[in-house]
Amino acid sequence: MKQFKIGLTGGIGSGKSTVTKLLEKLGIVIIDADKISRASTASGGEAIEAIRVAFGDAMIDDTGALDRAKMRELVFQEADARQRLEAIVHPIIQAHMRIQAEQATSAYVVYDIPLLIESVERYRPQFKRICVVDCDEETQISRVQSRSQLTVDEIRRIIASQASRADRLVHADDVIHNGVGVDLAELQRQVHQMHECWLELSEKG
Repeated sequence: MKQFKIGLTGGIGSGKSTVTKLLEKLGIVIIDADKISRASTASGGEAIEAIRVAFGDAMIDDTGALDRAKMRELVFQEADARQRLEAIVHPIIQAHMRIQAEQATSAYVVYDIPLLIESVERYRPQFKRICVVDCDEETQISRVQSRSQLTVDEIRRIIASQASRADRLVHADDVIHNGVGVDLAELQRQVHQMHECWLELSEKG
């Protein structure tokens, strides 16, 4: 039977990581694109030399890893910088996702891809469903502030650089609401409901 693949996405601070942890507890394999990306841009990572050639030594920090803060600034300043970086990192991510998918044994597989909508033409054919973890902007800002040293202005710039909330919802087959008024119990209820739906769909193929 062909593997039933679901693309999961959401803006920064949407609570996507909490959703994937809940799905993992239900025995579902999560393929984390961001984790693969971070490994490839860490010291000694597969993408480091290509990044050095494309962007120069200034983008590599003292440990030999990608300087994420500098790259973030460059992406904000130069329109094509994101595309140039993705051209290096994306093939690596795709290769590792394929390997992990081949090893997966759960009823369905969830691909956690933060920038899925930004590259929806590339990703849409791969997935039976696209699920968006939806959240209002103020809640996003509050969550990111609580876990990072970023300022409110920096967080707003990141949000503005990502697909809009409306764009994500346009492409969503399924939506998990995780904004104002949603506590962990309610989030768990939604995840369990979605899990049952996806199990049923995966059985139908």
